[in-house]
Amino acid sequence: MALIDPSGRPLKSGKEPVQAMGAPGAPPPAQTGGASIKDTSLATFAADVLDASMDVPVIVDFWAPWCGPCKQLGPALERFVTETKGAVRLVKVNIDENPEIAQQLRVQSIPTVYAFRNGQPIDGFMGAIPDSQLRQFVQGLIGPGGAPAEAGIEEALTLAGEALAGRDLATAAQLFGHILQEEPGHPKAVAGLARCYLESGDVERAKQTLGLVRPDALQDEAIRAVEAEVALRERATDAGDLGPLRAKVDANPADLQARFDLALALDGKGAREEALDQLLEIVKRDRKWNEETARKHLVTLFEAMGPMDPRTLAARRRLSAILFS
Repeated sequence: MALIDPSGRPLKSGKEPVQAMGAPGAPPPAQTGGASIKDTSLATFAADVLDASMDVPVIVDFWAPWCGPCKQLGPALERFVTETKGAVRLVKVNIDENPEIAQQLRVQSIPTVYAFRNGQPIDGFMGAIPDSQLRQFVQGLIGPGGAPAEAGIEEALTLAGEALAGRDLATAAQLFGHILQEEPGHPKAVAGLARCYLESGDVERAKQTLGLVRPDALQDEAIRAVEAEVALRERATDAGDLGPLRAKVDANPADLQARFDLALALDGKGAREEALDQLLEIVKRDRKWNEETARKHLVTLFEAMGPMDPRTLAARRRLSAILFS
């Protein structure tokens, strides 16, 4: 892939060196930011960028000694990164010396700037931009007080989750709402807010909230779990009272439809573990009953509870023992 500088001149690709054009001489190695700013090479790129971005956001500046706009952008970028006091790091890539890196990241013009987090590029731009926009770009990678923005969101998610677990629905909903203001469509925040509505008994509002998730996160585990829970709540509304259903099962344990109806009613009343017991008993008596309805409903319950929920793990073990006995 040919690289093009801002003036439209093609640069050589491959492993042969790129001849410098325009003003000669490279700026001295960046030192102003200490460990926060450094030059990298093909041999150290993984450690300097991919590994380092697991801890803090890392900005990568692709430049060349002959590139005029690079000489304008570079010092300003270093200054703004230094202002973050280590909350953001800057790594500089001289494409004349490291054409392989530019090729791998499909850099087609310089200056090009990428921001990495958790080993992945999350933002970037090409060409020199005004200092005001550049400062905004750098500051956008960090949250209040210089903490990484993603870390702030994770902390808020933890607090919201604790509030939800403690049935403090108002606090949980407020926290999830704040996260969605900062990052619209965040799947875990959408799922958390939907669960708040579910816990308050507003199934319809929970369904509407799920529609806020961003398109690329529709299959997120948290979203799928709440979708499954919504389906369970809707189905539970059609179940009957527990008393008559228990009596019907006691009178005829082989009445699998009555047992299934009892399982739905139990789950609707919040007795999920007992509902799991009834569904497992159906599978044990007739695993093919009603086109495997009991087994399929178990899978829905597993999805709603999550794969690591102790109830899911225990019920899965029991189901496997039944199916493979």
